Amino acid sequence: MNVSFFKKHITDQHLFSIKDTLVLAVSGGVDSVVLCELCKQAGYDFIIAHCNFQLRGAESERDEQFVQQLGEKYGVEVKLKRFDTEQYAAANKLSIQEAARALRYAWFEELVRRRKSEVVSQESEPGTRSLLLTAHHADDNAETLLMNFFRGTGLHGLTGIPASVNYIRRPLLPFSKEELQAFAKEEQLDYVEDSSNQSSKYTRNFFRNEIIPAISKVYPQVKANLQDNIERFKAIEKLYQLSVGAIKKKLLKEKGSEVHIPVKQLMGYHNRALIYEIIKDYGFQEKQVEELVKLSDSDSGRYIESPLSSYRIIKHRHWFIISPVQSIASTAIVIEEKDKQVIFEQGILQVEITSDLKPAWPAGRPETSNLIASIDFNKVIFPLLLRKWKTGDYFYPLGMTKKKKLSRFFIDQKLSKTEKENAWVIESNKRIIWVVGHRIDERVKIVSSTKKTLKLSLHL
Repeated sequence: MNVSFFKKHITDQHLFSIKDTLVLAVSGGVDSVVLCELCKQAGYDFIIAHCNFQLRGAESERDEQFVQQLGEKYGVEVKLKRFDTEQYAAANKLSIQEAARALRYAWFEELVRRRKSEVVSQESEPGTRSLLLTAHHADDNAETLLMNFFRGTGLHGLTGIPASVNYIRRPLLPFSKEELQAFAKEEQLDYVEDSSNQSSKYTRNFFRNEIIPAISKVYPQVKANLQDNIERFKAIEKLYQLSVGAIKKKLLKEKGSEVHIPVKQLMGYHNRALIYEIIKDYGFQEKQVEELVKLSDSDSGRYIESPLSSYRIIKHRHWFIISPVQSIASTAIVIEEKDKQVIFEQGILQVEITSDLKPAWPAGRPETSNLIASIDFNKVIFPLLLRKWKTGDYFYPLGMTKKKKLSRFFIDQKLSKTEKENAWVIESNKRIIWVVGHRIDERVKIVSSTKKTLKLSLHL
């Protein structure tokens, strides 16, 4: 390897340019030292960032001092940060590896943001970016592929470490460890060795020190083959994403803040990978694919929630509705028994449940008006579904024994076109129990034997 090939790779992959300001993550090992030397020879502007995780005693102090000297050698600023990694890991119930990763990348992001602000304040050339460079190389990439494969992964996990993601760039990915070591020897570069790299107690070191050398005895070209596989998987993923994109465009119908998906069509693909590709964009996890499959056969009003975001997927008749939780703009909102109020397009819906009629209703009689629905609690099933009405909806208006389509009911009520368009209903187990602001269903009215009541009050 040489600086010319290094610069060509950066240009070909559009990683960064000479006008960008770079923050180099430097441990002091051969990989990051070579990255510094290549950036210096190539004429890139950079500063150095070093993390002291205080895990290796005197060795950690030695690494910090070495990196400070490296900054003096290149005449660049060095940013140092010490972490109490063990305390952080214990407090957050993380492994030491996970804790160190979380700490360093949070700090790196802070540095990059700060560097970006400094660049802007100095009125630098338009388009100047502040980026973080790490020294991940081809061997790291091969190890990542194997680790992902054995722990279980989708196609994306087989594409290795991305060369570019958000503010992070990894310009050494085409180069092997041997090439980096050869370059360091040729340029007579000093570097430090991390003694913990010899221990196989960490997962990556286990693959690096034991698994790959063992496989190499059978397949001597294993590292090169894994790198070739990464490139193949990347090309396959591009085709895969094109296909998924076309199907999503066909299935997903955006309605305001919601996405509506026909259940039968989605399930007709018999493809769990497709389901995951759709729901992951809303914070749902791969293990929830099975939950969605079960939801496809459940009653209207049932739903699953994202553990990572404020989205629900509601089963509504023949549709899945991906909806923000209690979004004012939603056209389908789930009402749980524990909910006290729901905010929606028409106003605020108060929810009250009582087991004794007398305190709640004057003279033991339920309060009634267009804006208040008094319902026999034991005649409904939670969760309820608050939604806009649609063609084909019907209910049994209070006082009537025959069903009536809502379209006909609205005509009888002499509602204007706008009033009809803005009408909402509440469903329980596929049955409309209240045309909100108008009338409840005969089948859920309070009778003399009612023991528990549900009071829904609309506040405009």
